[in-house]
Amino acid sequence: MNMSDGPKLEHRRILVTGGAGFIGSNLVERLLAQDNEVVVLDNFSTGKRENVAPFAGDARFTLLEGDIRDAARCRQAMAGVEFVLHYAALGSVPGSIADPVLAADVNITGTVQVLQAAREAKVRRVVYAASSATYGDARRLPQVEEEIGRPLSPYAVTKFADELFAGNFAELFGLESVGLRFFNVFGPRQDPGGAYAAVIPLFAQALIAHRAPTINGDGSFSRDYTYVENVIEANQRAALAEGEAVNQVYNIACGTATTLTELFETLRRLLAELEPEIAGIEAVYGPEREGDIPHSVADISKARRLLGYAPRFGVREGLAAAARWYYEHLR
Repeated sequence: MNMSDGPKLEHRRILVTGGAGFIGSNLVERLLAQDNEVVVLDNFSTGKRENVAPFAGDARFTLLEGDIRDAARCRQAMAGVEFVLHYAALGSVPGSIADPVLAADVNITGTVQVLQAAREAKVRRVVYAASSATYGDARRLPQVEEEIGRPLSPYAVTKFADELFAGNFAELFGLESVGLRFFNVFGPRQDPGGAYAAVIPLFAQALIAHRAPTINGDGSFSRDYTYVENVIEANQRAALAEGEAVNQVYNIACGTATTLTELFETLRRLLAELEPEIAGIEAVYGPEREGDIPHSVADISKARRLLGYAPRFGVREGLAAAARWYYEHLR
């Protein structure tokens, strides 16, 4: 699918924190293709060097190894930057339960360092990764930006705190920001090997290896799975938005719910088109994952209205593209 008719960041200098991660590296690839200068700040705690290795020979690409909690490194990374796309974080619910102090330190203190450095450097705007985890135990479905519940994990608390700090910096210091609450993003470079890996690469890895994937719970939990290309477009729309659209938080998703069982069956069918033996693999069901909410689906009408956002990849189209990538890279 062609993304060329949406707003595009071109000929700018842009900092991507966490640019060696899954979403960050996909953003870097697109931004370089659109003739931007891109600076990446990453400490490689979760990002991978191989994700940014293909960009090393590009004169428009600069890699700074460092931590967002390091004020001096943040200031260095901001030099001459017009936009910051802030993706450096510890992005795991189970990981935050295992170490809530580290999650708070990286996700809250680190974000405040980024905001402060952006303010000092007079950056035009910070677009930052918020999270659907913020909705917590909110009962309303689909979820709307103005109605959140009680966060159910330290990770969710940290991401809500980031929204509050960004709003505070806008009000007190005039630093423009846009928060994007992502709903279960997936796509190329999403790592199945981490301790707290996301479900889609784990399913794909198991199926390609002819192993039975494990579904947490009875398979009825549902999520709004969002292909990474939709996220790339949302970032560009958020960076270039004007007027009322600035200093807001938006749901970025497809607006459709898919259960874990439906997700598994769809991915199995798509991979079986590439390797027919995969069609016979069945999933096994395990315990529910601590801190998980049963159902999550986004109302994306605010993003449609103020950003002009519309998901160009539905869940099946995104899964088809991701399945091909995983089949090529995980065999």
